[in-house]
Order: sequence, then C-alpha cells, then structure tokens
Amino acid sequence: MIKRFIGGMKERDSRRYFFTYLGGKMIGTTAVLALMLGLAWYVGGRAGAQEVETPLTAAADLINPINTMWVLVAAFLVFFMQAGFMMLEAGFARTRETVNVLMECIVDTAMCGILFWAVGFAFMFGEGNGWIGHQFFFLSDAPATYGTTGVAFLAFWLFQFAFADTASTIVSGAMVGRTSFKGDLFYSIGVSAIIYPIVGHWIWGPGGWLATMDTPFRDFAGSTVVHTVGGVLALTGAVALGPRIGRKFKRDGGGFMVGHDMTIAAIGGIILWFGWYGFNPGSTLSAMDLEGIGRVAANTTLAACAGCLVGLAFMYFRTKKWDPGITINGFLAGLVAITAPCYWVSPLGAIIIGGFAAIICVLAIDAIEWFRVDDPIGAVAVHGVCGIFGTIAVGLFATGDFGIPGATGADISTGTVTGLFYGGGTDQLVSQLIGSAVVTGLVLIAGLVLMYGLKAAKQLRVPTDIELEGIDIHEHGGSAYHPEFAFTGTGVPASSGASKEA
Repeated sequence: MIKRFIGGMKERDSRRYFFTYLGGKMIGTTAVLALMLGLAWYVGGRAGAQEVETPLTAAADLINPINTMWVLVAAFLVFFMQAGFMMLEAGFARTRETVNVLMECIVDTAMCGILFWAVGFAFMFGEGNGWIGHQFFFLSDAPATYGTTGVAFLAFWLFQFAFADTASTIVSGAMVGRTSFKGDLFYSIGVSAIIYPIVGHWIWGPGGWLATMDTPFRDFAGSTVVHTVGGVLALTGAVALGPRIGRKFKRDGGGFMVGHDMTIAAIGGIILWFGWYGFNPGSTLSAMDLEGIGRVAANTTLAACAGCLVGLAFMYFRTKKWDPGITINGFLAGLVAITAPCYWVSPLGAIIIGGFAAIICVLAIDAIEWFRVDDPIGAVAVHGVCGIFGTIAVGLFATGDFGIPGATGADISTGTVTGLFYGGGTDQLVSQLIGSAVVTGLVLIAGLVLMYGLKAAKQLRVPTDIELEGIDIHEHGGSAYHPEFAFTGTGVPASSGASKEA
C-alpha cells in the first residue's frame, strides 16, 4: 500500500487530487471547529447575561423543572384513580346500573375539569380572604409558577383538578342505582364549582382561616379536604334519595344487596391503591424532599396493608367468612385515614392508624345500615368516617420530628407537628377536632340543601318504573352486558346452545 502511494505521488494528476482532497478536509474540519467555538462563545455570553439579569427575575417566575415533572407524574396517577372508582363502583353495583356508573364517572370528570378551570381553582387557590379566593378565574393572569412552590402553574392546576375530581366521584358511590343522570350532573356542579373549592380554601388556600389558626389545622393530602367532604356529601345524597327499591335492611330481616362482579371491584380497589402513590407522596410538591417522599409512600403502604388484614380478620371473627368486600374497603379505609397524617407519623403509627381505620369502617357500615341509609359502595364509612378519623389522628400520632414540606425539601424553620401521644399536648388535637367538626357540619348543611333542592325540583331520583326497568336501559339506551354473554343458572353461556339441552 505504501509502495503504491509513493508511486502514485510521482504522477502529477494523483498529487493534485491528493492535496485537493486533503485541503478540502482541512477546510471542512476548521469550519466545524470554528462553528463550535462560536456557539460556545454565544451560549456563554447569553449565560453571562442571564446571570446579570437573574436578580431582576421574580421568584415566582422561576420554574423548578424537577418539582414540576414530579407533580405532573403524581397528577397522572391521581387521575388514573378514576378508572379505579369506575371499576369499584360498577363491581359493587347491579348489572342494571353499570353503564350509569361508568357514564357518571366519565362525564363528571369532564365537567369538573371545565368548572375547576372556570371558577373552582379561583375559589380554592386564589388570593382573597380566609373564606374564599377571588383570583385566577378562567386561569387568567396566571404567573409562571404557583406561589413559592416552583411548580409550573398549569401543572399545579392539573394536580389539584385531579383531587377535585376525586372528591366529586366519591359522592356518587352512595347514590348508585336510583339517581337520574341529570341529577348526577346537577349535584356535580355544586360539588366541583362551589362546595369543594370553598372548603379547600380554608385549609390549603392562601390565608385560609383553618390554616392560619394559632395552631394550624393540618391535612397533608386530603383526609378532610377530599375524603370527608366527599363522604359527607355522599351521606346527604343517600339520605335525600332514600334506599333502592327492594333494599331490606338488617334490622328489618334483610341484608346488603350483593354486587354483581367482585372481580372488577377488587381490581378497581387495587387501582385506587396504586393511584394513592400520586395522591399522598405527590402532595409534597417537591421531588427534592426525598426523605419525605419515601416516608409518605411507606406510611401509605403500611396503613393500607394493616387495613386490609385487620378488616379481613375482623369480619372473619364475626361471620366465619373471608369477606372480599370488607377486605377491599378495609385497605381503602386505611388509605383514607393515613392521607392526612402520612407526612408526620412513623411507620408504626401508620400501621396503627390503618388497622383502627378498618375496624371503624366496619362499625360505621353497621351504623349506616342500622339508620336505614342505603350506601351500596360504603362511601360514607370509608371516606367520610375514616376521613374524620385520619384527620384526628394527626393530633394523636404526629411524632414531632417533621415540619412542613417546602420547594427544596423539608422545612422545620416554622416548627414541627407533634401529636398528643408524642408529648405535643392537646394543641394540635384541638385544632384537628375544630377543623374536622366545622367542615363536617357545614358540608352536611350545604349538602342537604343541594340534594333536597334537587329532590324538590324532581331532578334527583328516577321514577319507580325506570328504576325497576333499569337505569342503563332507560337513561343510556342499553346494558353493559350484551344478552349473548348473559349466563344461566347452570353457569353456561345462554347463547351456546348447551343451556337449552341442560
């Protein structure tokens, strides 16, 4: 090869081609290097200019990309809980109302999004007074970030919309099987646009009166704001509606109407558990609070596990049956109860809270049954009663080791949250009792006004003949299950031909 190169260089044309080719390569390489150096100089100059301009940039305009992505991922998880609610409610319901459950959850989500964009977010998170906000209507005049969180404003809005949607969906659980679809739409407007955001402002909004008491009321991720509000409104809806036709209560010699599909109910429950990892850890609003996120996720898990096992065992000792419905509602009760205190309690505290929540849930279901309130899903007991218990648990089990999460991690500069059992006295407990009692009482009044108003306008419950025919057929034009896939008493598909022989 070397000899051929030397021989070629002796020829004039070969020498000219070689140096032309080599020169072109050198020119191209030099041009690329010059371009790279120029870009580096330009970017460096812009960076230097940015450093000079930084002091003039308002803190609220600085978006923290890590925190924003964390909040968005959490928002997606919380939104996915809607699939869990749909499956849980449909499984506990009867076949004749399955489509109605699915449609209610879907349309309620869409309505909540528009309402929370228009007025809900403004009432809840806008500047105002201690009772209501009046800023950001239709998300107008929004800054780059929300407050000092460092989270992009619209990412924060999406996260909070998913919470509002959850509260509204909880209400439907106790109203399954006899609520008209128009009634669903009307009460959803009242919940998403007025009741939920106003109550939320008292606790999570800027200057909320419960959050600015001498000992602030604490609700980390929503045992009160989301679950108590949703559960109490569910109770008012169930009371205003009355029981489903054919519902005979235990004290009258009857019992619960069995759900039609425990398979999808169980899957729905597990989806809700999964979504709770956005609900609770996401409420740190900071991906940099790594210790806090880990603690919240672990406490969430342990409370759910304890609720599951205690609910299972508690019902077995009563009935000698391994009850699937109470097992599902047991871990959901644990999740609801740990939602408020998850940031401030120890893993042992989380287990105790989750276990007691399951027992409280079963006893609450018994009480609701005794009062002849028809709650097909157990929404009042799981979300309402266990939400109240979880709120109070902050004042009992908070260890005093942790403060309030901030944009860059845990912040103990404003003090820590300490419960009665850890030497904190009764201050935090009294604040929790006051906040929970006020929210429960006022939401109960507002819910009764809303539900009985719809009832008086004949918009809440379907007529008797429609309920007997089935809401799915009359309100939505068809069943969730095609007759071809209906099963006979022999367990053989009706369309197979084998059922006729049997």
